[in-house]
Amino acid sequence: MIDHGFSIEVEAHPLLRPAAFTTTFPSPLEALPTPSWILELLRLDARAPVRRDESLRMRVRDTLRYWGHKPAGRGKPASEYLVRAVKDGALGSINVAVDVCNVVSLHSGFPIALVDLDRACPPFRVARGPEDGRYVFNPSGQEMSLKGLICLYDTQGPCGNPVKDAQRIKTQGDTTRTLTVLWGVAGFEEQQEAAVAWYQEILRTVGGSVRDVPVRQAPPTQ
Repeated sequence: MIDHGFSIEVEAHPLLRPAAFTTTFPSPLEALPTPSWILELLRLDARAPVRRDESLRMRVRDTLRYWGHKPAGRGKPASEYLVRAVKDGALGSINVAVDVCNVVSLHSGFPIALVDLDRACPPFRVARGPEDGRYVFNPSGQEMSLKGLICLYDTQGPCGNPVKDAQRIKTQGDTTRTLTVLWGVAGFEEQQEAAVAWYQEILRTVGGSVRDVPVRQAPPTQ
């Protein structure tokens, strides 16, 4: 189902192929406990219809390098952080929207941005991060550089990227509407379609109403 009143413009990039959709939950997230079967998927050995692999991991890193970002250390893609967090036993439940996002990113290998639509200010676009841009990414006020990063923008500026989302647009207990941007990459379209389909299927099982968002990507420059 396409929401024709909402789209995302994407700057030309030879490898980036984002997909997006909105979700409306039947109640605020604080009233929607995450089912146990979803939490059980937050394991590396859980059975899932999608599977990360090394070739995709390297393509995601190549995609982040194109505008100058170094995808290593604290700058590694969120999907890689999740693998490490699960191995270390450091990944717990946050809310059903974030938990489902983490499940799909963990198993598919795609980094994913998750935005509270009542805290962000549309319209949205995807473009290179500002040379001296920064934003706060956690409740303690820590900041990250956005130089060279692929960034999701709203009217207030950058609000998400494949590494860490901005604190100002993250989901909270009163969240009822979200925007998901799955940071797909060229050459892995089938895996991306499978990941999006599984993601949306899980959301529907917890009562979410899902709508695809058109993504309009500028053609590569000559």
